[in-house]
Amino acid sequence: MSWLIKPVIFLLCLVPLGFFSFDIYSENLSADPIKDATLFTGEWTLRFLLITLAITPLRRFTGWSRVLRLRRMLGLYAFFYAFLHFLVWFWLDRELQLGDVIEDILKRPYITVGFSAFVMLIPLAVTSNKFSIRRLKQRWQKLHKLVYLISGLGVLHFLWLVKADVQEPIIYGVILIILLGMRAWWDRQARAAASI
Repeated sequence: MSWLIKPVIFLLCLVPLGFFSFDIYSENLSADPIKDATLFTGEWTLRFLLITLAITPLRRFTGWSRVLRLRRMLGLYAFFYAFLHFLVWFWLDRELQLGDVIEDILKRPYITVGFSAFVMLIPLAVTSNKFSIRRLKQRWQKLHKLVYLISGLGVLHFLWLVKADVQEPIIYGVILIILLGMRAWWDRQARAAASI
């Protein structure tokens, strides 16, 4: 049944978008639907980034190596929701006004940070294929380590956006710190073992 796991996970990743689309259809959003769409797409971008980062710890704790096969797909879903987040802002919020977009990026720090994270996600999405892995070799791993920085910028973007009610971005931040802390600890152990 292992062949079923990937398509099932693929469809499950679309479930949040399905529920949100139903809310739009049934007019079950707040008085500010653009804000609702912005928060929805932004939060699911962060969630998928953290889920992607959680794959390696999950494999280490469970010994289930096949879970690594899901990492690229989950990372691409992070980009998918990030792209929707960008579209909501660029198309619905800024109404495709390039001047307003540039002004926002230059003058509003939380947008500067969020836009930077989105731009950095693009090469990761473009190179998330077997051809790029073979072509870039060790450079591929170095490039994809950008996900650590991107996730941190995503948390900061959310924190600066909400301003007052910071509980949710802080939770994401704590999860990120734990995930990165585990990786740093394992890397340190590996270096210590290699030096013996």
